[in-house]
Amino acid sequence: MAYDRQKFVEAVKEAKARAKPRNFTQTVEMAVNLKDIDLKKPENRFKLEVLLPHGRGKEVNIAVIADGAVAEAAKKLGLDVISGEELEKLKESPREARKVARKYDFFIAAAPLMPKIGRYLGRFLGPRNKMPQVVPPTMTNLEPIVNRLKKTVRLQLKNNPVLHAPIGIENMEDEKIAENAEALLNAVINKLERGEHQVRSVYVKTTMGPAVKVER
Repeated sequence: MAYDRQKFVEAVKEAKARAKPRNFTQTVEMAVNLKDIDLKKPENRFKLEVLLPHGRGKEVNIAVIADGAVAEAAKKLGLDVISGEELEKLKESPREARKVARKYDFFIAAAPLMPKIGRYLGRFLGPRNKMPQVVPPTMTNLEPIVNRLKKTVRLQLKNNPVLHAPIGIENMEDEKIAENAEALLNAVINKLERGEHQVRSVYVKTTMGPAVKVER
């Protein structure tokens, strides 16, 4: 039996109701537990980007690693810029490189700097599934990419048969969070060889709240 949107709405309502008030706005998260999938086989592991119809509900941190035209375009949008010179400095400080990898949700990078990014930041970005979106060094309009990334979540199926992702924040409308959840689940199902038959269970929760199962 397939999941339907009303079941997501009900689960989101319950997750919010069971969450204790906190002094910050909690994220609403979703977990998709899989079954009958052999993750020892590389072909069964995957990375996935999903565009949430209603976005994450909060700002995401985006850094642009570039010089020249791309850097100027980033500054016009108020984005943090890491220049080629600053990138070189990260070579000498793995600690700073790790901090950069943690600080930002997404990276955009001018193509000529990708070899250095791979050498100096790759070991910190790769495991976090944060390798940059690459753009030509002459690009002067980053707005479409930035707007898409603000609504994007990244998932990675690697060693454990479970996927986690944010699907909104607690003060978003239940129906909008449910639509985000549905979009994310459908994207996962489309990556699975046997589709929904490989979904064991789905849960939603707030950051600090208990998990609520989405019934089929």
